[in-house]
Amino acid sequence: MKPLKGVVVLDLSRVLAGPYASMMMADYGATMVKIEPPRVGDDSRAYGPFVGKESAYFMSLNRNKRSMTLNLKEQAAKDLFREMVKKADVVLENYRPGTMEKFGLGYEELKQINPKIIYATCSGFGQTGPYVHKPAYDIIVQAMGGIMSVTGPEGGEPTRVGASVGDIIAGLFTTIGVLMALYHRERTGEGQLVDVGMLDCQVAVLENAISRYLVSGEVPQPIGNRHPSITPFAAFTAKDGHIIVGAGNDRLWEKLCNLIERTDLLTDERFSTNLKRTQNVNELKVILDAVFKVKTIDQWMKALEAAGVPCAPINTVDKIINDPQIKAREMIVELEHPVAGHMKVPGVPIKFSATPGSVDTPAPLLGQHTEELLHELLGLSKEQVDELRAKNAI
Repeated sequence: MKPLKGVVVLDLSRVLAGPYASMMMADYGATMVKIEPPRVGDDSRAYGPFVGKESAYFMSLNRNKRSMTLNLKEQAAKDLFREMVKKADVVLENYRPGTMEKFGLGYEELKQINPKIIYATCSGFGQTGPYVHKPAYDIIVQAMGGIMSVTGPEGGEPTRVGASVGDIIAGLFTTIGVLMALYHRERTGEGQLVDVGMLDCQVAVLENAISRYLVSGEVPQPIGNRHPSITPFAAFTAKDGHIIVGAGNDRLWEKLCNLIERTDLLTDERFSTNLKRTQNVNELKVILDAVFKVKTIDQWMKALEAAGVPCAPINTVDKIINDPQIKAREMIVELEHPVAGHMKVPGVPIKFSATPGSVDTPAPLLGQHTEELLHELLGLSKEQVDELRAKNAI
């Protein structure tokens, strides 16, 4: 049995932050009812790349879910949704604040129907504050949240993180919020609103950038691949590319100096402590680059690993897919999609000894399970479903 088996989630979210949260819950057993607008569905169904007519973007975020269509502009659909809420544990949405209230389906309305409902909303700026109605995308909150200001080459322009961390981190925090609310409900019987703002989440993960500014008064800037307060902890130039070395304490620094036969650096006053190494980081990089450039990445990897010094190649995606550790941890799994055919998707990252999650079904076609879900949740017959279709409700 998966840890969230029996938890019914009505997932109204689309694109990335909300679907990422619901995907995590679905991977670990939640009954995920993905509710989409008829005909068009989740916006991301139109995002490339495509396998035939199916979006690989959409398929990567919506496995283990079932899709039904619901036109919330129609009264019959609103009534149907309210009936579904009576049977659900969680409602998840990432509309702009106020949208669900316009439908008459906001938290205050739904908790009257089901006081135990957990209503999770993941928006750009949360449900309060002066920016509450401001639209947001990943790049917007990366920019406003400060992470772009500390990312990029030293002296270069602010840079967006390559993955959509504005959305993904918000999705993770939303999942955490729902799980904590479920635990609270288990003890008290009380449902509640879970309000997650993407901007809040970006601030929450800035970690040492905020503490450095508050202590020193200096505004953090992009510094490339090195760490702002640990040295050497960066990329160095090998014969055939770059290698990451993380000598995160004096013991590892000593091991590194012994390995590269530069024990003189241990007694060099410029590098005798981590603080001094950080203060003289540019001088040290010149010295270490001159050492590392005489061997290949592979040669250095073998030598550094043998010496117990943390190190890594800078893998491209094709290398990640075929990495033996990734394979051993089943982090790339195979699925058969009814239209796209054979495909590979990321696996589940949290490993349980007793209640493991898994990737069991591919992303659904639009409305693929409408009749099945309405029968399962509300006991509706085929004739009743057809009647709802005739009313343009589904």
